[in-house]
Amino acid sequence: MSQLKTFLETKQIYIYIVFILLGIFCGLFFENTQQIFEPSISFLIAILMFGMFSQIPFLTLRNKLLNSRFIFALILSNFILIPILVFVLVVVFNVTSTPLLIGIYLVLLTPCIDYVIVFTKLGHGNAELMLISTPILFILQVLLLPIYFWIFLNQDFSQYIDIKPFLKTFILLIILPLLIAIFLQFLSKKSNKMMNILTFSEWIPVPLMALVLTTVIGSQISKIVTDLQVVLSVVPLYLCFMILAPFIGYLSGKIFNLNVTLKRTLAFSSSTRNALVVLPLALSLPIQWSTTVTTVVVTQTLVELIGELVYIKLIPRLIVK
Repeated sequence: MSQLKTFLETKQIYIYIVFILLGIFCGLFFENTQQIFEPSISFLIAILMFGMFSQIPFLTLRNKLLNSRFIFALILSNFILIPILVFVLVVVFNVTSTPLLIGIYLVLLTPCIDYVIVFTKLGHGNAELMLISTPILFILQVLLLPIYFWIFLNQDFSQYIDIKPFLKTFILLIILPLLIAIFLQFLSKKSNKMMNILTFSEWIPVPLMALVLTTVIGSQISKIVTDLQVVLSVVPLYLCFMILAPFIGYLSGKIFNLNVTLKRTLAFSSSTRNALVVLPLALSLPIQWSTTVTTVVVTQTLVELIGELVYIKLIPRLIVK
């Protein structure tokens, strides 16, 4: 059994590629794929997060989690340097359409608070510290997003920034799986059954990540195909962001003299965005913006998921001692 687990972990990139292709195939050739896949995305991510959390020894971490220099570097990267990078990219690519700008800013200015933890773990970063940082990322992006829109678009978007999707995601995808994992770890001290469940949970990350990739891509690919003009206008910008953002994270870690593992963690946090959370915000915008903004957000999701598969191989090789 351990050999099979090792095989899944060492061949995970190839497994993910197969499931990405499966998602594309289902989304393009089966009419009801979106209606079937989309409701299951949050549930699958929640199970994935539980599998991830169950491997973190919370009962023995205690004071090891707090690292003020990392937190400052995280804030510098995600809320100062990344917004500057996004604004520069918008200028360089001469994006002037209001719906395109809204979509780009909405998705690229909000750091991920859920599956970034999984990718950080896969990329040999510090998943524990990434986890403990999610409340900070959550609170700051809710507070700063209206300010970014006011600065970059000279418009008050506070009426469109609904905290409910952010709060719902944080509770369902972070708090609930986290509490279950900690509870099982506590019970496993005295119960072999609970220990067996925790042992079984070590198998969860790779298969569940594969299913998440299939459901996300399968449910959204039709939107991409039906609005190719919008997609083609933002993909080059997203690719540049995916290339440059990890270096922003690395630079922030270097400024605060952090170790290699934390620099990798910052690289993942800086480049992984909160698309699945802001998608409901895009859908709730006025009708003249909603369709285009949704396509812009969904396109970023697909570009990012593919990019993460590259990250988990390259970042550990590029950010070394």
